Amino acid sequence: MQSTTSFKTINHLAIPSILAGIIEPVISISDTAIIGHVKHFPIESLAAVGIVGSFMSALFWVLGQSKNAISTIISQKLGEKNLQSIYKLVPQVLIFNFLLGLFLVFTTFFYAEEVFKLYSAKNMILSLSVDYYRIRSFGLIFTLITFTLFGVFRGLQNTYWAMFISISGGILNIILDFILIYGIKGYITPMNIEGAAWASLTAQFVMMSMAIYVLLTKTPFKLKFSLDIHPEMKRFFILIANLIIRTLALNFAIYLSNRYATSYGKEQIATHVIAMNIWLFTAFFIDGYADAGNSLAGKFVGAKNFENLKKLAKKLIVYGFWVAGGLSVFFILIYPFLGKLFTTQASVLQLFSKLFFLLIIILFPQSIAFIFDGIFKGMGEVKFLRNMQLITTFIVFIPVLYLMDRLGLKLIGIWITYNIWMLFRAGSLLIKFKALTTNLK
Repeated sequence: MQSTTSFKTINHLAIPSILAGIIEPVISISDTAIIGHVKHFPIESLAAVGIVGSFMSALFWVLGQSKNAISTIISQKLGEKNLQSIYKLVPQVLIFNFLLGLFLVFTTFFYAEEVFKLYSAKNMILSLSVDYYRIRSFGLIFTLITFTLFGVFRGLQNTYWAMFISISGGILNIILDFILIYGIKGYITPMNIEGAAWASLTAQFVMMSMAIYVLLTKTPFKLKFSLDIHPEMKRFFILIANLIIRTLALNFAIYLSNRYATSYGKEQIATHVIAMNIWLFTAFFIDGYADAGNSLAGKFVGAKNFENLKKLAKKLIVYGFWVAGGLSVFFILIYPFLGKLFTTQASVLQLFSKLFFLLIIILFPQSIAFIFDGIFKGMGEVKFLRNMQLITTFIVFIPVLYLMDRLGLKLIGIWITYNIWMLFRAGSLLIKFKALTTNLK
């Protein structure tokens, strides 16, 4: 009989989740790389796509936490063998996310200029950012619903459906990028940065449609809405509230780094955009094992199988380090070509070469931090995640970032700060997990 913490079981969840997860940064990288080579205002366009991408990622990470909350509830109910008790919960969660997405569109569309001024964007960069965002903003609704459905699939211990949908959407996005950004002579006029926005919006709608189809045809959940609020909605909102506060703190740190980088000049923010895209690619890659940890930890807690929970954590640390090592070797091997994938601007490439190895070093503490993030979410220990993130952001990240700025280290200082921050996150999660599981049997 296959062990529930075996290499095969873990990777059966992790590998599809990795492939699904890296599509989002691949799409972002594709947008960035293609936009970085347009004839008109390449640096300004690159900066605009990066700033908008950072803002939208912040919104998705903060408000898309329903994916983790619903995954935790479903996986624990699956472990309890009581899945039928939450059949009415999923439609209510989807309605909540639809209304939330609608609210976001209306509150950000008309104030886009004010939003991106907060990132220190101005002149051409500000104008391009606003144009790009106002098209992409409608994708907030589609993506929030899709993320929630991915959480449902993960809770059911299936990450293949999300993988297939994500890959399909990613391929469609990249194809549309080339068609709409550069145009087709005699048929489609080049749309430049607006073309990238329409490509992303179309792909997001298609992915949402596919996810709804899978929910209705492959799972026991249906879109049967009830006016009676499900009892688990209270727990859902508590999980979400804690995860949102945690993610707000995380994204506040990312926002500050973008603000500082933008204030240093257009070459600095363009380089920072490239570094962030690479870092996010590695983050989503490692997150595959975090998703496996989330799914399996929830199931083990529901079944009160704490011995397998401990075994799971030990194995995931090893797998995470192997992934970090593999990514390090890969990036070192392609280093001569990596920066040129995004831009041919000599000033940007020179800056990128100076911070490259900071992107390599961060992979190892990052692997521990992300894996235990997933495990803690599956366990329902979101209050600790909230408090830990608040402490490491406001007591570690912000003071160190300010110090790096005072020392005049600029972009290098930002990425030194990221490394120190990640070390503290990894250490605090590891210590807490050992304390929580010491007496569990």
